[in-house]
Amino acid sequence: MLRALRSIGRLARAARILGRYDALMPLELRGEMPAALLALLPLAKIRFPWEAPPQEIAGSAGERLATALAALGPSYIKLGQFLATRPDIIGAELAQDLTSLQDKLPPFSMAEARVIVEEGIGKPVEALFSTFSEPIAAASIAQVHRARTRPDGENAEGRDVAVKVLRPGIEMRFAADLDSFFWAAETVERLYAPARRLRPVEIVQTLADSVKLEMDLRLEAAAMSEMAENTAKDEGFRVPQIDWELTAKRVMTMEWVEGIAASDRAALVAAGHDMKRLGRQVIQSFLTHALRDGFFHADMHQGNLFVDAEGGIVAVDFGIMGRIGPNERRFLAEILYGFITRDYTRVAEIHFEAGYVPSSKSIHAFAQALRSVGEPIFGRSAREVSMGKLLSQLFQVTEQFDMKTRPELILLQKTMVVVEGVARHFDPDHNIWESAEPVLKAWMIERMAPETRIEEAAAGALQLGRMMSHLPEVLDRAERTARLLAESVDEDGVRIHPSSADAIARAQDRQRGYATPLLWLAVGALAALLIANLI
Repeated sequence: MLRALRSIGRLARAARILGRYDALMPLELRGEMPAALLALLPLAKIRFPWEAPPQEIAGSAGERLATALAALGPSYIKLGQFLATRPDIIGAELAQDLTSLQDKLPPFSMAEARVIVEEGIGKPVEALFSTFSEPIAAASIAQVHRARTRPDGENAEGRDVAVKVLRPGIEMRFAADLDSFFWAAETVERLYAPARRLRPVEIVQTLADSVKLEMDLRLEAAAMSEMAENTAKDEGFRVPQIDWELTAKRVMTMEWVEGIAASDRAALVAAGHDMKRLGRQVIQSFLTHALRDGFFHADMHQGNLFVDAEGGIVAVDFGIMGRIGPNERRFLAEILYGFITRDYTRVAEIHFEAGYVPSSKSIHAFAQALRSVGEPIFGRSAREVSMGKLLSQLFQVTEQFDMKTRPELILLQKTMVVVEGVARHFDPDHNIWESAEPVLKAWMIERMAPETRIEEAAAGALQLGRMMSHLPEVLDRAERTARLLAESVDEDGVRIHPSSADAIARAQDRQRGYATPLLWLAVGALAALLIANLI
């Protein structure tokens, strides 16, 4: 009972603030709330004499909701940012509005920041840094200070670094609000059956898991370190280096980034940067990370990106990361490439092969539905094509065919929308499909080629047997790969992304080094099977 009373009190306060900003409408429009609860919503708009007058907030319902969530504080900001990654639940239009939710908050005091650093690292701030600035950025969970390390044997003058410090008491604040979220979700699931299909408890649990990771800055540092290794040889994209000796659970120290904020387009233009190239670079970098590494920055908005003097993109804030497995990467590449080439039958086949759509559904009907989504985007200028609208239609189609929700792919799709927004911020005429095509094509050429499949199978006898059972699929991929190569070659050669070219070269080097008896056995077995079929 005490938990219920505490939760009702916290949620009532939140409802009143939402009402003050006229931000309850998104919930009303969704029609997912019982009539009794809808009847109580006007109570949230009651004003007491001592309260400020209602806020006049312009914009869409989603934009008003984003403003209200920012006013509610850290937990609700994170809730809004999380919901922005779930257009399957709240709708693509509302999710798109919430992607602009900024978590800029007033900084906490220098005294508190110094205490947290000293407790985390175990030494006084003066012993660690020769300078330690006032906060230069403050977000919902942490704030950042600029500092210079003490001189050491490698750096006689010290190094410029950014020090990220968790907010004091933030763990307790989130714990209290998350408990209220859980209580509300459990209550809705128990009392209102129609809302159960949205799985509110599961949604809150996913949010809680995400926040738990962000509360330990060592985990963010590990994500940065992993991506730095993955992209070490990539041109046009890099990740700041972590100083592990000055990093702890509530403190993270990294290389200081000298560059222009991606959000400051005027400064980028004044500095002479090629804005069209930057638009291509941000799209191609993201797709390369997702397809090649299966590990991508899932919060790549303008506030988390800088452009250095050489025109390279530098990413920061790795609190939200995404991972997709090898099979999902192939499905993703083929689905996107299928839309680019308007091969809707192949896109439908991939959905069925991946198990995204039940086998009881008609593949031809699904291909027809996909055509209704893809065709409207062709023959129109880049400015006219809305990725948000496209995703909205795609979710409606997949819902009609009982497509299973895949959180990792939804996060990837959401990030694609955000990254496209960054690309068009750089270049308003940017076309995501034109930038994506060479990366997708190069990855498919490398990963779908028969020799690559043979190399994978040569890792062991079980793999060899599995490949034999899928020989028709291998041959089908070989045919598609040949077609891709034929389409890609012109008088200047094959047009592929530089990082993809490097990957192909590495794969070829590995193949030359793997000329083992087992590999020859695999090739011989394939040849024998082909001959047997011919005879």
